[in-house]
Amino acid sequence: MISSKPLPITKVMVWEAYKLVKGKGEAAGVDEQSLTAFASDLGNNLYKLWNRLASGSYFPPPVRRVDIPKVSGGRRPLGIPTVADRIAQMVVKQYLEPEVDARFHPDSFGYRPGKSAHQAVQRARERCWRYDWVVDLDIEGFFDSIDHGLSMRALRRHTREVWVLLYIERWLTAPVLMPEGMLRERAAGTPQGGVVSPLLANLFLHYVFDMWMRKHFPRVVFERYADDAICHCRTRWEAESLKAALEQRFAACHLRLHPQKTRVVYCRDSNRRAVYPCVQFTFLGFCFRPRMAKNRWGGLFTNFLPAVSPQALKRMRARIRSWRLPKRAHLSLGEIARVVNPILRGWWQYYGRFYPTELRKLFEYFDERLGAWLRQKHKHLRGHRGRSLRTLNGIAQREPSLFVHWQRLGRATVG
Repeated sequence: MISSKPLPITKVMVWEAYKLVKGKGEAAGVDEQSLTAFASDLGNNLYKLWNRLASGSYFPPPVRRVDIPKVSGGRRPLGIPTVADRIAQMVVKQYLEPEVDARFHPDSFGYRPGKSAHQAVQRARERCWRYDWVVDLDIEGFFDSIDHGLSMRALRRHTREVWVLLYIERWLTAPVLMPEGMLRERAAGTPQGGVVSPLLANLFLHYVFDMWMRKHFPRVVFERYADDAICHCRTRWEAESLKAALEQRFAACHLRLHPQKTRVVYCRDSNRRAVYPCVQFTFLGFCFRPRMAKNRWGGLFTNFLPAVSPQALKRMRARIRSWRLPKRAHLSLGEIARVVNPILRGWWQYYGRFYPTELRKLFEYFDERLGAWLRQKHKHLRGHRGRSLRTLNGIAQREPSLFVHWQRLGRATVG
């Protein structure tokens, strides 16, 4: 049966997109319709969306903006599309991604199928052992600064599908509903939080950075995770030259490298003894710097290694404080474990991948809070910090599987 709709968007494409969107957050957009509310009349909602998409009459509503705290301080703007708009974006993403992802650089790791942050950190670690210098790039306000004309120009290199170009251009120019209730037109950028935004960001930087590096600095290797990139150089002169050239390149593409956060870093270790003021950088939540390590014979030496960053530790400690464990004396230890273990497990799985002993500071703090919970729960322990921590260690030895870090360490981390 031949469809009477002018655009080749099928009901199956919309249904598959919905299945990918559901379960990824209840947040409502400007229409205040949550994912649960959308699903309550799923058939009608999906049909109406398909009908508008396939006829070319779909216009995205404004994106609701919220500001979330950044690890480094300040606020990060996040755009929340409506549920229907997330599904519509997923339709386009599923169609476009196989074509463009196959062309992306192998050292581009962000928001790509089969790629991960851990792979990027692992590659950076290995290259820091081989190259003496690093250029740590920080693009200021990247998602809000993407040039729409250049973005569409890059997109047209990969598809001539009219409906893909039509809807992506509409998403790029959809207005933003600010927290104070005002509508703001958007002349540049793509909202961080949109389903299709990471793909467009990767495509933009594929030409602005990846392919430009391959052409102009073919000897320089790099890792890029979305707008976070690390470049490895053999000499300080090469690193300084690259930094200056990249500042010009990004400026020509209407982007700006942060003048303080974009730095040349020396990868100092036991074999590199030159003195340089900057010997550390942070990449994907891991701080790379000189650290003590053991060789195969048990001897100590200095290596340039990643571990959980101080900023990430500060953020996680703040999360633990927000649980206010001493105020939860009415709960059992098992009930606390059921609530916090998924979070502790996520931290361990991500940050424990490299130099995991650095996480001990975090778990010591968590166990201190558990000790305060014990003192509040049991009157005979009040005012006796040492006794409460010894009690906690006894529990950890009897029930090591109760908390994630007890399973790894075999005991509580305090006392």
